[in-house]
Amino acid sequence: MRYVTLFLIAAGAGAAAACGDSTGLQAFLANTVDTVSLYALSGTPVNTPSAYSFQSRGVVRTDQAATFDFAFDIDTAGRPVFLPTGALKLGRLSGLQVVTQKFDSIRLAPTTGYQLDSAVVVNDSSVVLAHSVPVPCNNVSAQGVLYAKLHVLTLDTTSTPNGRRIEFEILTNFNCGFRGLEPGTPKH
Repeated sequence: MRYVTLFLIAAGAGAAAACGDSTGLQAFLANTVDTVSLYALSGTPVNTPSAYSFQSRGVVRTDQAATFDFAFDIDTAGRPVFLPTGALKLGRLSGLQVVTQKFDSIRLAPTTGYQLDSAVVVNDSSVVLAHSVPVPCNNVSAQGVLYAKLHVLTLDTTSTPNGRRIEFEILTNFNCGFRGLEPGTPKH
């Protein structure tokens, strides 16, 4: 029984290393910056997009998509917040963290420090790092996460017709096992 346990631990570590380390994996998608708008989960029409999905590569409506990585809302104190899946009781799968670095200076996503189960308050010009829910890695039989950085451009917390909205620029690395957050094909 001990050997089976050791084997399972070693196999799990090997699979995680295969997806978390770019050795043996090849990046095939270039990182690019996109501009995105989301509307608050509460107080906006249901047909407006309130969430972002790395796998869908963009905004999603929560009434039409069962899987996404984070959503936007305005809390009861009037603060704009991003919500990882754990904060929405959908499992502690995705993560977010506000950082003090400038958007353009972030070159590599960290593997720790992400908030998994509670809201992340953002302001104008906030920079946030994100990781996706687990995704299958190409060419290996393991799962990993995708990493991104985003920069809040505008916030509108008013109840006007186009209000309760956030606009941000986002760079997502769609290459599983890579953490590089610079434009172009990642090397890390």
